[in-house]
Amino acid sequence: MLDVNLKAPEHYINRELSFLDFNQRVLAQAHDERLPLLERIRFLGISCSNLDEFFEIRVASLKQRQELGSLTGGPDGMTVPEQLAAIHERAAALVKDQYELLHELVFPDLASQGIQFVNAKTLTPAQRKWVGDYFAKEVEPVLTPLGLDPARPFPRIQNKSLNFIVRLSGKDAFGRDAELAVVQVPRSLPRIIRLPPNPDEPARTTFVFLSAVISTFIAQLFSGMKVEGTWQFRVTRNSDLFVDDEEVDNLLRAIEGELAQRRYGAAVRLETSIDCPEDITNFLLRHFALKRDDLYQVNGPVNLNRLMAIYDLVDRPDLKFPPFTPCIPKRLVAKEDIFAVMREGEVLLHHPFEAFAPVIDFLRQAAADPDVLAIKQTLYRTGPQSPVVDALVDAARAGKEVTVIIELMARFDEAANIQLATRLQEAGAHVMYGVVGYKTHAKLIMVVRRERGKLRRYCHCGTGNYHPNTARVYTDYGLFTCDEAVGEDLHELFLQLTSPTRVATMQKILQSPFTLHESLLEKTRREIAFAREGKPARIIAKMNALIEPQIIQTLYSAAMAGVKVDLIVRGICALRPGLPGISENITVRSVIGRFLEHSRVYYFHNDGNPEIFCASADWMERNFFRRIEVCFPIERKQHRDRIVEDLQTYLADNEQAWVLRPDGKYERANANGAPQVSAQQVLLQRYSNCND
Repeated sequence: MLDVNLKAPEHYINRELSFLDFNQRVLAQAHDERLPLLERIRFLGISCSNLDEFFEIRVASLKQRQELGSLTGGPDGMTVPEQLAAIHERAAALVKDQYELLHELVFPDLASQGIQFVNAKTLTPAQRKWVGDYFAKEVEPVLTPLGLDPARPFPRIQNKSLNFIVRLSGKDAFGRDAELAVVQVPRSLPRIIRLPPNPDEPARTTFVFLSAVISTFIAQLFSGMKVEGTWQFRVTRNSDLFVDDEEVDNLLRAIEGELAQRRYGAAVRLETSIDCPEDITNFLLRHFALKRDDLYQVNGPVNLNRLMAIYDLVDRPDLKFPPFTPCIPKRLVAKEDIFAVMREGEVLLHHPFEAFAPVIDFLRQAAADPDVLAIKQTLYRTGPQSPVVDALVDAARAGKEVTVIIELMARFDEAANIQLATRLQEAGAHVMYGVVGYKTHAKLIMVVRRERGKLRRYCHCGTGNYHPNTARVYTDYGLFTCDEAVGEDLHELFLQLTSPTRVATMQKILQSPFTLHESLLEKTRREIAFAREGKPARIIAKMNALIEPQIIQTLYSAAMAGVKVDLIVRGICALRPGLPGISENITVRSVIGRFLEHSRVYYFHNDGNPEIFCASADWMERNFFRRIEVCFPIERKQHRDRIVEDLQTYLADNEQAWVLRPDGKYERANANGAPQVSAQQVLLQRYSNCND
């Protein structure tokens, strides 16, 4: 084998730039005229929402490191200042693309379908009168214009809120010169407003952005003054929570305190109208302690993800994906007793193609079954009105021993999870918050049932959250099993989460932060050994992100030894495939489609005796070393064959797949004359008739 430095920076892609490339692929869906129009608008909104979170967390983290004097980068070798400069260049191009798409495709295509957006210049006299009345009755009463002078300093601006800065001339009621004012827009006001139908065009639906309404009539807030100009602006702030693991004595109270401050973290990005004068933008930049590279001037509303609201405001099924009904495996339909079904053999579900309902039914049956003694579950994200939580509450009220591990630090779901914790505690459940310093990201349910004088454990392990809504749009696997070894492993894991205990020796489960990372390295090295013996060797792995350096280096070594490595990585990927002499045996593809690819699956050929695992963990440092994750084996041959077939379908996708090149750029997969394959569409058809 060649003596190659596998740690050389040129062998790695920067994680931040890789994320922006992923978001560009999301935005490409909005450009794809093969997709229904309202779905394209959703992808546009998702790309904007993704970018917001990227600035709130990743850019904020880089800025903090820069302020603390930590300028070193990651495996790719880019310093923090270099990363921030490159991020600005990429993000600015992305934002420009978003707004060009809005004006050149979205608005014209909506108009062609009888859906129109109007603004101050295009309002008809009748529309202008209605909008003026709406402003006077619904908007003006809740607005509070704030003048800027020595007695009235610049107000606190909430994270991602809509605001206007107004230039004025004239004297106010006290005879003072007034030059600038700020108008903050409450979040309670709808950002998109539907106008009454026009009798002359009853089939046409007309909307106006709230920002256009306010900018058109904002002068009414400043009686006796002259409005010289008004411009939108929005500030994105650091939204990562900081909880000192060593100082905190009550995690829930600590997080509640941090949540109150999240809205006013350090500013990291300023967005303004494209026509905002330079002196105003400079004034805002100075106030928020930002630099020119932190400024993004936009040609339209400063928050395009609000456009997604139109999806529910317009009743046009012809402009949306065709509805589908997730199927339920026949084994589960044939018998009402899910415990009896599990005793006959494991059940594998692939959401959203197969329904999430059996998971809820599992909990409901456990809650009502007099032979069930205990239920233990992890919750990361589950939604505010959750049937999963309802079932756990019913179980606790029925006298079952219910233990729930709620991850309070699930980003942007912290407040909802605190409410769920309170509700469960009031019902009599034991609520724990896992292990301080380690996020509980595993997706697990364990039900303990008395049968014939003995206790038996029934388990569900998943790759995705117990969230019925996201289960309809995220692809994930879930396994029902009453395998004794798996049950014992999960029993030990729940002990770790609820009490001081040793690191248990697991029989079948691989677990972060203890065994998962090293086990994956060992299985990869095993494929290397097979390849060196001249035997077939292959790895297929599907995940959301791949950035952990040691895993990447071992994959490079595997490729150099002749192992064929196929990676399906939806988002961030730091590995460079196709490097001569290093990663020519590695392919990386990203599938972006109707559903969010979320399942994590690992396949090792193992000399013709394949090992297949599903997991909650991506291949990132945080998942291996700072989170509690579970990786579970798929042992039933029928299920293993199904998963391999699913993976092969993703690898054959030439409609929704993007292929990563050695230079770090992605290009759409090309059919090159072969039949068109959309993996998600194939899976919809494959699972339309559930067997098991």
